[in-house]
Amino acid sequence: MMGHRGCRLAVTYPEIAKMQTSAVIRAAINVKKKHPDWTVEPEIMIPLVGEVKELKYVKDVVVATADAEIAAAGIEMKYEVGTMIEIPRAALTADQIATEAEFFCFGTNDLTQMTFGFSRDDAGKFLDAYYDAKIYESDPFAKLDQTGVGQLMEMAVEKGKKVRPSLHCGICGEHGGDPSSVEFCHKIGLDYVSCSPFRVPIARLAAAQAAIADK
Repeated sequence: MMGHRGCRLAVTYPEIAKMQTSAVIRAAINVKKKHPDWTVEPEIMIPLVGEVKELKYVKDVVVATADAEIAAAGIEMKYEVGTMIEIPRAALTADQIATEAEFFCFGTNDLTQMTFGFSRDDAGKFLDAYYDAKIYESDPFAKLDQTGVGQLMEMAVEKGKKVRPSLHCGICGEHGGDPSSVEFCHKIGLDYVSCSPFRVPIARLAAAQAAIADK
């Protein structure tokens, strides 16, 4: 579903963003109080952003809520607010998005879906015919399309870091467990990948191999 979800839900119902921010910050405060020697710096990610004004609107709600929670607890705590780049428009306007976002996390599942114009719900009905006809060599939801989706990612990293050199970037989605996709992420300068737990060993090995090959 591409409609009423992600940051769009927070624009129509800001109380949802307030509730989620309070939950994240209160949890972080509780951990910090129990373990004062730990460095606790929450990262709050605003999903499905396609327009910088949309991001700023939700970020303002997040920051006001987080600052109030931290002040009420009487402690000091750093936190970051970033966004998930999963809409092609966000990748194309990443220089604008980076004026508000402190980090990018590529939602490659949705970015693939929207770049190809596929729906994950029904793509399985016709993709087998595409593999048989050699139109696609592999499932674009399993192995990152480096030519199209990858180009958007590379552009977004480059544009974002020009505006905010400290910007850190990663991906979340099943592509984070595919070795060739991990290698590509390393090549374009991403800092991390995330994936489902059973794929973590593969991702770690692929990241290590990419780093060694790079040397």
